[in-house]
This record gives sequence, structure tokens and C-alpha cells, in this order.
Amino acid sequence: MEPVIDVRDLTRRFGDFTAVDRVSFRVHAGEIVGFLGPNGAGKTTTIKMILGLLRITDGSVRVRGLDAVRQRRRIKAMTGYMSQKFSLYPLLTAWENVTFFGGVSGLPAAKLAECRRQIAERLPAGAAKRRVEALPPGFRQEVALFVSLMPDPEILILDEPTSGVDPETRRRFWDRIYNLKQAGKTILVTTHNLDEAEYADRMLIMHQGRLLLDGEPKALLESHQAESVEALFREVIEKNETH
Repeated sequence: MEPVIDVRDLTRRFGDFTAVDRVSFRVHAGEIVGFLGPNGAGKTTTIKMILGLLRITDGSVRVRGLDAVRQRRRIKAMTGYMSQKFSLYPLLTAWENVTFFGGVSGLPAAKLAECRRQIAERLPAGAAKRRVEALPPGFRQEVALFVSLMPDPEILILDEPTSGVDPETRRRFWDRIYNLKQAGKTILVTTHNLDEAEYADRMLIMHQGRLLLDGEPKALLESHQAESVEALFREVIEKNETH
């Protein structure tokens, strides 16, 4: 079966610096893939190349068989993207953000009105009328995820969605991710919170632009005889730094 996302030898250089170094992986339909690594590992750069937001130096990306360079508009139409810092307009209210992004996505008026009603129900009373900058991180996260899902995309790409939120909010967020998987979404989520890896069907570990591991969390822990994802992470990072 053809993968939903097919990344092959993907490379991005900025002058003499290689931010992403010949990275290859696949994401299959209905999977939750956790993309792990410290800040600066190259995760966000990889995501931006998948989405056609950043030029590819070498290698290729195909999403549902579409080329990320030549067919990025068609890819955008089937992909929901939640970027770091939630990519909302802080001086607009939650309602205004929903209205703006729904308009950009071309949602019909009836659908947009329904989305405005839904976001008001998801937030505490009156919160949808408040500026996003005044909302707690967990509520901003809720609005950002909602916005990324408004066009009902087949694929969801989340870049550090749980950064800066408390453990309980993180747990509830992953409950939402599981529900989206059950609804048929394919999900690629980046994180530097190592404990989140075991929520995923597969995890990728990236460091200094290189993909070091790709596999099911349980299988990787067993094959490396590691007691935890953190121990596994330290092991592969140390090996990478000595080579």
C-alpha cells in the first residue's frame, strides 16, 4: 500500500550548515507517528519541506503520491497544520481567528457559522470573545487544533503542539489525538517531550539533522534493552555524537 507521506533522502542546507541530512521515512494511513528530538534537531525544517513551505535542497517528498514541490497546493488542501506557538493571531479573538482561517480555507457561510458555534462550546463561557493572547496556553492550543481541523483534512501535521502546556492538558490533548485517529486521520506530531513517544504507533528520533531511529516504541525499547524512551534516546544520541 502506498504511504500517505513518503520522505526520501530529504536534505536541507543553509549555506554550509546542513539542517536536515538525507532523512527518509514513511507515514501510513491511520498512523500516529511521533517525531522526537531536541530543539534544533531539524524536525520543524523537515515538516516545512513536507508541506512545501521550505525549499528542498536534495531528496523528495510525496504526499498521497503528490510531489511536495510541484503540487503543494493540492497537498495543502488535504493537510491540516498546527505550527509551533499555535500560529494564531494573538490580537484577534478566538471567534475572529476561526472566522479568518475558515475564510482562507474557503468554508461556506453555513459551515463557518457552525464552526463559530462549536469553538464557543469547547471553551469556557465568554472565552471565544477574548483575544487569543489573553487565553491560557491550553485554550490557545484548543483553538489552534480546532482551526487546523476546520477543513476536515485527511492528514494532520502538528509541530510541538504540547509545548508550554501542563501535564493534564497534554494528557487531554493526546486523548483528542486518539479520537482523531479513530476518525480516520493520519497524524504526524513532533515533540521534545520524550514521555509522549509511547502514545504513538511509531516514533522517529532525530538529532543534529539525522534520523537515528524509526520503529514502534515497544519494539525499539525491547531491541535496545532500554527501560524507557528517555534511556533509549540518550543511548542513540550518545552514539550519534561519537561518530
